[in-house]
Amino acid sequence: MISHSSFVVDSVQNKPTYPTDSESTILTDIYSPDHNIAIWKRTLPTESVEAIGEMLGVRKALALVKCVSPDNAAEYIQDKLSGYACTEALSEDIALIVDMFCCLFDVEEAGLRLTMLDSAMCPKFHVDQIPCRLVTTYNGIATQWLDNKDIDRSKLGRASVGIADDLSGLFNNDLAIQQMQAGDVALLKGSGWEGNESMGLVHRSPALMCNERRLLLTLDLV
Repeated sequence: MISHSSFVVDSVQNKPTYPTDSESTILTDIYSPDHNIAIWKRTLPTESVEAIGEMLGVRKALALVKCVSPDNAAEYIQDKLSGYACTEALSEDIALIVDMFCCLFDVEEAGLRLTMLDSAMCPKFHVDQIPCRLVTTYNGIATQWLDNKDIDRSKLGRASVGIADDLSGLFNNDLAIQQMQAGDVALLKGSGWEGNESMGLVHRSPALMCNERRLLLTLDLV
C-alpha cells in the first residue's frame, strides 16, 4: 500500500474502508485485494465546468464510443466536439486520464464512452461483470456506491424480485449510500477481476432532477 493514501474511516469499527486522495497515484491502490474502489479527489476549474454546462445546454444528444489510445484521444474529442468553449480543456483532460488508465493496466488502448445523460443510466444498484472500469462525471451529480460492510448481496439484482433497492434490504438506510463528486476520478473493480468474483463494487447512476444533465466519462479495458 502506498504511504501517501488517506482512507475514509468507519467511525464505528475504526477501520479504513476505501482509498482516496488528492494525488492521482492513489488509483494504484485498486490492485490491493482489500479494495474494490479507489478515488482520485479533484475539483475541476470553475470556467471548465461552466463551459461544459453551456455545451450540454445546447446539444440535443451526445454519445461518443471509441477505442482510443493516449496518442489519439485528444484529437478524437476535439473532432467530435469542435466549436465549443470547453473542447480544448476537456479533450486534454480526457487524454490525460486515458494515458493514466493505459499506463496503470499496461494496455495500449481503452474503450471510451463520453455520454450526456438526462436520466439515470443504471438506476438500480448493480455490479459490473468486467475487471475494472474508470468513471468520472464532468457535469452533474456523480456515481453512488455502497461499501461491502453495508450491504446484503443476497438482495442484489434479480434477487430483489423487482423490489426497490431502498425496500429490498440491500442496505439498511440511505446513510449507507456513498457518492462521488463531480471531477472525481474513480476505478471500480468488477466481478471480472481475478479473485474478486463475488466482491465487485455495488454502484448505480444517481437520479437526476428535471432538466438536469450529466456528462459522464467511462473507460474500459478492451
